[in-house]
Parts: sequence; structure tokens; C-alpha cells
Amino acid sequence: MYPVESLAEASEAPSNPPIRRSETLQRWLIFAASIVLVSVPVFMQAPLVRLVPWISLGLTMGWLLLGLKLLKRPATQRWGDLLIGFTWTWLAGSVYWGWLRWEPLLHLPVEAIGLPFAIWGVSRNIGKVGNFFYFGSLLGTVVTDVYFYLVDLIPYWRQLMQVESDAVQPIFQSALAQIQTPWGAGWAISLALLLLTVSVLPLFSRQLHWWGFSGAVLSTILVDGLFWLAAIVA
Repeated sequence: MYPVESLAEASEAPSNPPIRRSETLQRWLIFAASIVLVSVPVFMQAPLVRLVPWISLGLTMGWLLLGLKLLKRPATQRWGDLLIGFTWTWLAGSVYWGWLRWEPLLHLPVEAIGLPFAIWGVSRNIGKVGNFFYFGSLLGTVVTDVYFYLVDLIPYWRQLMQVESDAVQPIFQSALAQIQTPWGAGWAISLALLLLTVSVLPLFSRQLHWWGFSGAVLSTILVDGLFWLAAIVA
């Protein structure tokens, strides 16, 4: 081997570990951001859509424009991609919880409002980080709604949407009694394990979009757990 070649290899070798560390950090940042984008807006958007639903709906355009702006810059492209995927979840939440929250049967159709666009994007390899984040968020919503149907919590959902805040405690207590039955507890554990498995397996991939998907799914467990605690406290 020529000395020149040895020097070239020596100069290139140290650059690989920093690159790998940078990629690993970016995956964890996408994962953490996905959790935040699902968890935090749930508690921010909920009171907003009740009081001023039009403002919540208008913010959708703000999120979209910010995402498009970030998407144009190479340094922030992935964050813009993720934010555009988040825009679909914000839009669905604004529409449903602002005007349609009294009818649980409309929840999943409204939440799936961005599904055709996300499928179209993935089929053309466009916006995979944001689209997979949306898929993960939608999957978590589907599993949660399935649990409501299996445990027959839909009547309590309708009641909660029609009463004032000072009258929710008896409804929460009745719903908790339904959840704490063997049937309710068994399905809660089974579906939680399903979501946990689905959220952990993508972390073995090095592709960013799977980490966005994983964070969105995992946040469903966190949000549902917080709502369960809130119901107990209430």
C-alpha cells in the first residue's frame, strides 16, 4: 500500500463516527418531536376548539405555511416534512372537536381526512417523514376508538359532549366502572401491548420516517394514560 493511500484512509476514518452520531441524534429528535406533536396539541387544541373553533381551524394554514417554508431549506427540510404531516392531524382535530364532537361515529372518518394525500405522497416517495407520522397518529386513534366500541363507552362519550363541566363527574365514574371490569381491563392491556409493540419495532430501522411513525404511535399510550388518570381524579 502506498503511503499516500494510507494517509487518505487515516484522514477519512475519523469522519465516519461523527456522521453516524449525527444520524442517530436526528432519529431521536424526530422521535421526540413526533411524541410532542401528538401529545401537547391534544391539551392545547381541546380548549381552543371549544371556545374559538375558527381560530383553531385557521391555525391549520399557519402550520402548513411554516412547514412549506422549512421544507425549502435543506437544513430544516425534515422538520418541514414532519410539520406538514402534523397539519393533517391538526386540521382533523379542529373540524371534529370544533363542530362534530357530539357524534363519535364521525370521529374516524374525519381523522382520516388526510389519508388519501398521505398514501399518494408515500406512493411517490414524497414527504415520508410527515406522512408516516400521520399514519402513526391515525393508527393510535383507530386503536383508541376500537377500544371505546369494544367496551361500550360510546354512550358516555356522547353524554360528556352534551353536559357542562360541573356535571361530568358522574359520567366519568360510570365510564370508569365500565373500564375496570375484566372485559374492559383485558382489552386495555391487550391494545396497549399492541401499540407498544408497533411503536418499538420501527426503532430498529435507521430510516427517519419509521422513527416519526414510532413516536406518533407511542404518544397514543401516553395521551390515553393521561386521560385515564384525569378521569380518576375527576
